[in-house]
Amino acid sequence: MSHTSIPPQEVRFFSGSSNRPLAENIASALGVPLDETHITRFSNDNLYIQLGATVRYRRVYIVQSLSQPVNDHLMELLMMLDIARGAAASEVHAIIPYYSFGRSDKKDAARISITARLVADLIKTAGATHVMSMMFHSPQVHGFFAMPTDPLSARPVFREYLSTRNLNDCIVVAPDMGSAKSAARFAKSLQLPIAAGNKERISDTQVRISGLVGNQVRGHKRALIYDDEIATGGSIAELSRVLIEEGVEDITVVCTHGVFTRGGLERLAEIPQINEIITTDTVYIPPERRHPKLKILSVAPVFAHAIYNNLHHESINELFVFGE
Repeated sequence: MSHTSIPPQEVRFFSGSSNRPLAENIASALGVPLDETHITRFSNDNLYIQLGATVRYRRVYIVQSLSQPVNDHLMELLMMLDIARGAAASEVHAIIPYYSFGRSDKKDAARISITARLVADLIKTAGATHVMSMMFHSPQVHGFFAMPTDPLSARPVFREYLSTRNLNDCIVVAPDMGSAKSAARFAKSLQLPIAAGNKERISDTQVRISGLVGNQVRGHKRALIYDDEIATGGSIAELSRVLIEEGVEDITVVCTHGVFTRGGLERLAEIPQINEIITTDTVYIPPERRHPKLKILSVAPVFAHAIYNNLHHESINELFVFGE
């Protein structure tokens, strides 16, 4: 996909250090160059950043996932937004494929921060005039941004990849009720039944799933587990255990953000019934960390499509997380 009708002189594309390959693929799909970003550190560990091309009165796109090291990558993003605003960019678009702070979206304990909202405020203060992201952890995170915000979905990418599969006798399963609505949209697009786990979180790494809600899983030999994000893999491993007890023999795991911390990928790959783990490139996974069971699909075409439509004042409703 190459949109040559975008005048390269009107836009500037830059990438932070979190996910340069994805930024390159988005720029390439739009037929524009990815300009250089010079990132170094002073002797006192402070970041030094310089954008490598003029941005004056241009539309500036800054691609940065808030992946590990999260705080460094956040600081890079804020500085790049501030640089673009201070150098008289006409528009400053923060393209944040993975917004990790989205998990801190509510006050469910005393004396804690709703960090998803705090970081959204920082992004606005730094100079972003528009935000584009992929699959926020929950719908309310969208409302934390006080500027136009486009939460995109990876469902079209997953649907295209799975369209060649035989999905007979398959059921879509969400790990918990919080992800059930998104999983239900995914299941509807594949014309499959849906169930959800009854999950209780014990700690950051430990969960308990006491049963399943919705469609009867028993009788289905195959399951598609669908989630927005996998870190340690605790929820998916526990859900797989429950599904295997219900007679499921073949499990495919699908998630938008493959964070895979603390051996999460290996933990899931060791489960014999899990045949494939499908994720996207919102979080960069270096080749040496990839497992044979891992399949990475690119969301660059989705971001490129949305950016193209925005530039040409066209709707992007079909790309939203709440679209069909």
